Amino acid sequence: SPPRSALLPITPAAFSTSCPRCAKRRLRQKKALSERQLTRCFVDHRRVRVVGGQGGGGGHSFHSEPRKEFGGPDGGNGGDGGHVILKADKQMKSLSSVLSFYQGFHGEKGGNKNCYGANGAYVYVKVPVGTLVKEDGKVVADLTQHGEEYIAAYGGAGGKGNRFFLSNENRAPTLFTPGEPGQERVLHLELKTTAHAGLVGFPNAGKSSLLRAISRAKPAVAAYPFTTLNPHVGIVHYQDFEQVAVADIPGLIKGAHQNRGLGIAFLKHIERCRFLLYVVDLSVPRPWIQLQDLKHELEQYGQGLCERPCVVIGNKIDLAQSRINLPLLKEQVSEHVIAVSALTGDNLEELLLHLREMYDAYVKTEQARGQSPVKW
Repeated sequence: SPPRSALLPITPAAFSTSCPRCAKRRLRQKKALSERQLTRCFVDHRRVRVVGGQGGGGGHSFHSEPRKEFGGPDGGNGGDGGHVILKADKQMKSLSSVLSFYQGFHGEKGGNKNCYGANGAYVYVKVPVGTLVKEDGKVVADLTQHGEEYIAAYGGAGGKGNRFFLSNENRAPTLFTPGEPGQERVLHLELKTTAHAGLVGFPNAGKSSLLRAISRAKPAVAAYPFTTLNPHVGIVHYQDFEQVAVADIPGLIKGAHQNRGLGIAFLKHIERCRFLLYVVDLSVPRPWIQLQDLKHELEQYGQGLCERPCVVIGNKIDLAQSRINLPLLKEQVSEHVIAVSALTGDNLEELLLHLREMYDAYVKTEQARGQSPVKW
């Protein structure tokens, strides 16, 4: 007869990472988000109601001890309520995780034997670097540095116990006060992307393709206009471990400063860029007209934006018509022109070297002013 072990049911083997098939299944990568999903995830404005924690009430008690008949009042003060604090964090890239309501923790009530109540804990709300805080249309805080904090709502003060009201005239006070309510405010948070360089151009000029070519960012690329619906930030890495952040701003059209097209919702992200990269399509007739229109839109939105350090990038040099328009573009504009092809990678080295020169000039300027440059 067969052995007893052979008659037992065969159980499936335990999961093991030594098996190549199981290891591949376990280490399966997360599915990349589409542009439509990224649009839902990326939030650059949020309305938040913040309420500070309420202070704890004062204690009401009298000291009682054998052979000490008149011990006197010993009710302690209540603890203060906790604040609601906005804190800039460079790991945060969107306001999507910010809730619509926050409240600080309440302070504890004062106890007997002159024991004070514990203060309420603070509530920290992490927001991206570059968050603008507004109240009733007025700017109340601008969080531009990592770790910078702003107290959005103060907690209420704790109440006084009856020990506080002890005096020569009143040796047995029974008065005690409740804790004060916390501050309540309605704030509007706006995110302005903080990047070193900003890619500015008309739709289908090749900004997203260029960002894909020089960094590891993966913005959507397609043959129809307004493919990019929210800003993307790509990091350009250099051999000396310096990192330059380049933001892909959604395409602008004529009248963008009047809220046409995607409007001013994304023009605000250009304000924080230290220098600009104008991307023009060399294959269109008279590409220098695009540059003039872009500068006009920036100047109408914010005075002095078009005067920042910049370079003109002529994209799609791989096309025959682009090679004909390149010398004409250089004659019409006074800025430095770099002809590249985001599709084939032609002349990207010159762009990366010039980008580093602009970054080094920005760092020296900030250090000369006594300020610390933005690092990624």
